[in-house]
Amino acid sequence: MKKHSLIFGSLTALVLTSCVSLSEHDTLQNKYDQVSRQYSLTQQELLELKEENASLARQNQSMNNEFTDLALAKATAEARADSLNRRIEQMTQHYDTTMENYIQEVAGKSRDLTRAQNLLTARTKELADKERELQARQQELLQQQEQINQQQADAAAQQAAAASKQAELLAKQKVLEQQEAATKAQLEAKERELEAVRNSVTKALTGFTDKGLKVETKDGKVYVSMENKLLFPSASWTVSKEGINAIKELAKVLERDSTLNIMVEGHTDNDAYRGSTAVKDNWDLSVMRATAIVKLLLQHGKGINPSRIEACGHGEFAPKVPNTSAENKAINRRTEIILTPNLDKLLQEMGN
Repeated sequence: MKKHSLIFGSLTALVLTSCVSLSEHDTLQNKYDQVSRQYSLTQQELLELKEENASLARQNQSMNNEFTDLALAKATAEARADSLNRRIEQMTQHYDTTMENYIQEVAGKSRDLTRAQNLLTARTKELADKERELQARQQELLQQQEQINQQQADAAAQQAAAASKQAELLAKQKVLEQQEAATKAQLEAKERELEAVRNSVTKALTGFTDKGLKVETKDGKVYVSMENKLLFPSASWTVSKEGINAIKELAKVLERDSTLNIMVEGHTDNDAYRGSTAVKDNWDLSVMRATAIVKLLLQHGKGINPSRIEACGHGEFAPKVPNTSAENKAINRRTEIILTPNLDKLLQEMGN
């Protein structure tokens, strides 16, 4: 009985102090309850046997005449008791084995549970570290997202500004295109006008084309080039009669078109001029010839505004061809009347 009490006490202490899961505890509790019931039945059976033995002993005392029968019954009872004792001993050994296995099983479960708890603790720490790392990463991503949002906002603002600027540029481009179209149309009109002037001058001076007079359009201007054989005697700035007739015809054309600016240029060859008056060299001679032509234009073209006319002399320093022969020198001795459309209004409109 003391051994059984010790086993039950150890089992109870082990059960109370071991850390097992609820399901494992229920399983062990069921096993314990089963063994306890078996033990109780054995105890009950043992008590019954003891009562029976006592009864037999009283009968033996009271029934001496039945000694032989009682002895036989005693022997039988003792044999039965021995059998029961052996059975009890077997059951006790089975119980001890069962309890030892149970205790070992509980201890193993406890070790497994401890290892599992340690593993869980390590895993929990690892997860906590991961969570902190994730939070730090999320914070970094939030900062990056804020930067991206700001950059997108800046880009959107720049895009809006660019779109506004583009719209402004397109509007300006449209205005410029309109101005360019208008300017082009005006320039084309001026070119047509200039061509009409050239035609008018050519028609008016047709009779002089074989006498050293040439009319051409160049660089947006009409050039009326007259060799000196048509206009001036050698070394003179007095216009010949035939030259006067040519200037009269030209003056009629220029009088009709008040939009033309008139430049009269005098040119000489490189033969030196030696004058005894105020006209001393080729410079002076070229200027005097240009001035003589201007005066004739104003004299025979009363409607020509003098402010439209300029006179200048280039002397020998703007030859058309090299002064290497008599023919070339004759070409270089010339007076050129350059007619230019008045582009002030056109340039003003372009500037606006």
